[in-house]
Amino acid sequence: MLKVYNTKTRRKEEFKPVVDGHVGMYVCGPTVYGPPHLGHAKSYIAFDIIHRYFNFLGYKVKYVQNITDVGHLVGDGDEGEDKISRQAKLEKLDPYQIAYKYECEYFDAMDALNILRPSISARATGFIIDIIEAVKEIIDKGYGYVTKEGNVYFDVHKYHKYGQLSNRRLDGNVSGERIEIASDKRHAEDFALWKAVSENTLMKWQSPWGWGCPGWHIECSVLGRKFLGEKFDIHGGGIDNLFPHHECECAQGDVLTGDVPMNYFLHNNLVTVNGTKMGKSLGNSMTLSGLFTKYGPITIRFFVLQFHYRSVIDFSDEAISSAQKQLNKIGEFVLSVERLAKEERNPTGDLADIYKACLEAMDDDFNTPVLLAEVLKLVKVGSGYVKEENKEKAQELLYIINKVVYDIMGLKFAAEKENAEEVISEEVKALAKARWQAKKNKDFVKADEIREKLSCLGYDIKDTKDGYDLIKK
Repeated sequence: MLKVYNTKTRRKEEFKPVVDGHVGMYVCGPTVYGPPHLGHAKSYIAFDIIHRYFNFLGYKVKYVQNITDVGHLVGDGDEGEDKISRQAKLEKLDPYQIAYKYECEYFDAMDALNILRPSISARATGFIIDIIEAVKEIIDKGYGYVTKEGNVYFDVHKYHKYGQLSNRRLDGNVSGERIEIASDKRHAEDFALWKAVSENTLMKWQSPWGWGCPGWHIECSVLGRKFLGEKFDIHGGGIDNLFPHHECECAQGDVLTGDVPMNYFLHNNLVTVNGTKMGKSLGNSMTLSGLFTKYGPITIRFFVLQFHYRSVIDFSDEAISSAQKQLNKIGEFVLSVERLAKEERNPTGDLADIYKACLEAMDDDFNTPVLLAEVLKLVKVGSGYVKEENKEKAQELLYIINKVVYDIMGLKFAAEKENAEEVISEEVKALAKARWQAKKNKDFVKADEIREKLSCLGYDIKDTKDGYDLIKK
C-alpha cells in the first residue's frame, strides 16, 4: 500500500486516486531566465522517481508541468522587474529569445539526467486567453478587484481560508519583504492576478483592464484546471513554493471550482552547498552544465537519490565523490549480471526478500535512501552468485535490476569502453577534437558552441587532466 506525505495534512496518507487506475499530477516547472542548476535537478529527479513509481505500479499517469516563459517578478512580489526581461537586457536579446534559449537548456539537462518528459509541458504564454478568463471569473465572484492603474489583485481578506496550506495567519504575512509593496493594493497580503505594464514592454497582452501580463500564481491554477480538471491527485513543487505560491493557488482554485483542486501536496526540500543555502545572490548556485562536465549527469542523479525528497541535500565535493564510487560499484555489478544473464526470471528466496524490501521502501513515501540501501545489499548478495556463475540466480538478479535500478531509479550505465568507442561517429570525434583545440586556444565561446552541438548529437564531454572523455547520454 502506497503512502505519501501530504503537506495539506502534515501526515502520511494512503494514496487514493480520484479516478481508479489513473494519476493526475501537476508539478511547478521552471521560470526560464537562466541555466538549469542543482536545485532543478533535486526537484525534478524527485518527481521523476514519483512518476516512474506510479508507472511501475501500473497507473496511467498524466503528468503536467508548466514552463513560465513570462517571468514572475524579481523578489516574487508585486512590484519590480520581470526576471526574464531583466535577463534579456543583460544578454541584449529579447525576452522571447531568452525564454526559448533557457527552455531548451532545461530540457537538455533533464534528458541528460534521464528524467522522463512530462505528458504535457505547457508554456504560460500559450494560455493567456484562459488566464484572462480565469481572472474575470475571480472578479465576478467577488474575490478580485481592479485598480485605476490597471492591476488586478486577489482580495485575501475576503477568502477566509487563506493560510490553510501554510498555516500562516494574515497578520503574520509580509508580502513585500524583499521589494516594496504595490501602493494600489487594498491590503499588503493581496496578490496579483494581472499586472499592468508599460507601452514599451515586449511581453504584454491586451485584456479588459488594458495591456498587461499574468501574475505569478494564476498560470498554475489555470493550467492545472485545463489539463487535469477541477479535482486532481497531486500538486508538487519545491518547499520554497509552499508560501506564497501554493497557498495562493489553493485560494484561486477554491474560488474557481468550489474546492481546493489538489488532494495531495508533495514538496521536495532544498539544496545547500557546504552547509549554506544555495542561491544566485550568494554566489554558490551550481549550474548543471558545470556539474555534468565535472561528474556526469547520472552521478548527479545518483547523488540526489541518496537523499529523501523531503530532506535537504548538502552538496560537497566529498559527498559527490563518495556517491560516484558507489555508483561505479553498482554499475560494475549490473554489467557483470548482464554479461551472465540474457533473460530474466522472477526472484525467489533471499533475492525475493530484497525485491520486496525495495518496493516497501518506495511504498513508504518514495524512500529512495532505504531503496538504495537494499540495492547495495543486492550487490553484496548478488556478487556471490555472479562469482559462482549461477545463471538461474543471475536471471533473478536481472529481473530486479530491470525493475528497480532501471525502471524505478532511472539509472544508466555506460557500455564497456571498447564497445562504446565503436559507436562514436567520426563527426562526433572531430567535434570533440575541435572543442579541445578551441579550449587550448582559449576560444571559450567556440568551445561552448561545439559542446552544444555535441549535446544535440547525444554526447556530454568531460574534461580530464589528460584531455577529455566523451559520454553517451
